[in-house]
Amino acid sequence: MRLAVLGAGAVGPAAAAIAVSRGHSVALWSPRGGGTHGIGATLRVEGIIAGTARVDVAVDVSRALWQAEAVLVSVPPHALGPVLWRVAPMLHDGVPVLLAPSHSLAPLLLDRLLASLGRQAPIGAMATPPLLAVRESPDTVRIVALREGVEIAAVPAAAAPGLAQLAADLFGLSFRPLPDAIGAALANHEAVLQAALAIGNATRIEGAEPWDMHGRMTPAICRLADRLDAERLHLAHTLGHALTPLPTALSRAHGLEEAPLARMAAALAAQGPAPGPLGLDATHLAESVTYGLALWLRLAEARGVAMPLTAAAVAVLEALWGSALVGDDLLEGLDLAQLPALMRDGHPR
Repeated sequence: MRLAVLGAGAVGPAAAAIAVSRGHSVALWSPRGGGTHGIGATLRVEGIIAGTARVDVAVDVSRALWQAEAVLVSVPPHALGPVLWRVAPMLHDGVPVLLAPSHSLAPLLLDRLLASLGRQAPIGAMATPPLLAVRESPDTVRIVALREGVEIAAVPAAAAPGLAQLAADLFGLSFRPLPDAIGAALANHEAVLQAALAIGNATRIEGAEPWDMHGRMTPAICRLADRLDAERLHLAHTLGHALTPLPTALSRAHGLEEAPLARMAAALAAQGPAPGPLGLDATHLAESVTYGLALWLRLAEARGVAMPLTAAAVAVLEALWGSALVGDDLLEGLDLAQLPALMRDGHPR
């Protein structure tokens, strides 16, 4: 199969390497060009998979999409909207697109863009990337871990099982279909932990003080994370989803025995340090609010569900950061009142 990978941070090249190892051909494109700088005809791979992977580096996105039978988009949430607007006119009718991960309700944005062009394609929304990876050098990526059972939803919703099988064929992992893309948006348990840690360590972050996130998962922080997670799970249940609780997700991601969160925090700290962000301009912290907690509040308001602690956390983080954190560009043009029908069928053609 010919796969176009759009995004060349760490996940994109690592996913490309795995697909190549399974006999697929891959074109790799970087939205700004920097991600592919230094990659020649082959990408060096270390970690779980070691060796080299032959990839076609595409300077132009149209070249990456040429003859593609599937497309994987893996870019940060702040870049996802601009990338989808840029590539939508070049996507071929019927070619499946996988967002790895999906952010907010991005599948509906892409579906709307395709509908405006008279085209359609199944769009997959992965709750998390299928792997953990780091970029060791311009031409080297280290694959740290592969994730089994990643949740994947789709627009239209009925396409989820087929896209789960497509992802399994590409990456050799199991994927768990979800009823609709709201499930993928609510499955981002990391936003809960990021928010709790940011509130409890704001002065360390602001002062650029080196700190260990696992070591700072104190009992108080764990209590806050547990209660935020309870509101996330309650909203999911109200919307018809049974999602993975935070401790279960951490157990699967880190190979730990599931236990109360405070006890798991000690086990995580013993595994090794996880450096915390330095500076209030750390993009992923704001994105956890914008495309995580703030999105959940919008969904909850539309359904009449109260999330008082989540609302308070967003307000406190906005006060600490001194700026609004709720501007979700991936919801552009979306009528939340039409959400159930859009999730099921996509936008009218």
